[in-house]
Amino acid sequence: MTEPVGGPEAAVVPADAEPGSGSTRERWRTFGAPALAAVTIVSLCLGVLLGWVAFGPHRPADSSADAGFARDMSEHHAQAVEMSQLVMQRTDDEAVRRLAVDIDNNQGFERGMMATWLGEWGLPRARGEARMAWMGTDHMDMDLPPGVAMAGMASPTELQQLTEASGEEAEVLFLQLMLTHHLAGVEMAEAALDLAEDPRVLAAAERMSVAQVGEIRLMNDMLVERGSQPREDVSAWLEDGAAATAPAPGATQDLDLSTGGPEGHGG
Repeated sequence: MTEPVGGPEAAVVPADAEPGSGSTRERWRTFGAPALAAVTIVSLCLGVLLGWVAFGPHRPADSSADAGFARDMSEHHAQAVEMSQLVMQRTDDEAVRRLAVDIDNNQGFERGMMATWLGEWGLPRARGEARMAWMGTDHMDMDLPPGVAMAGMASPTELQQLTEASGEEAEVLFLQLMLTHHLAGVEMAEAALDLAEDPRVLAAAERMSVAQVGEIRLMNDMLVERGSQPREDVSAWLEDGAAATAPAPGATQDLDLSTGGPEGHGG
């Protein structure tokens, strides 16, 4: 009688074993399980990537309206802070001083806020294109007075005049220059509302627009009280629908740090 190949032990097969089950399990351990694990890992990675693309944070590009607004409004704010500090040293009028302090404090805060945005986006504070380019060619082609960087800003000569003035003369000049400054600030904020995408930029631009409209109304009234008037005819502008939503003249609002920026003055 011929013995099975491999000796007597090779012929012993468990009664409950299925044909080929041992080799199938070995193939699964060797090839199937690792392959399934690899496919699972790849699928999870793809899922995370697709989720990040669809729902993750998107940083504005260097040439975006968000970045342009942050840079240009920061520069605009810097001059408003400068003029406010000048008039604070040149008047004893409580109303003018209170307005100047509000603008100084709030716009200084907003400048820091916008610098923080640029840092979080990995973008430099210095612009890589012309001022106001993000607003469109109409603004890029504006014919500005010598030494004026952007619309609404005071010229070096006007700043020198404010530096040399005092008392009511300083008050009137400050109110006229700042009112003009705010008119351009509102236009810039409204452009950001149309062109920007970052939720924080949109929220800040809305706050700035509303606050500046309210301050324009206030400054117009303060000029009238001093027997003067704005350099521009703002009567029709103040009757615009945006003015109806602005805070009442003289109203001020406190900083709201929870929303990432001040709820008060800007521009």
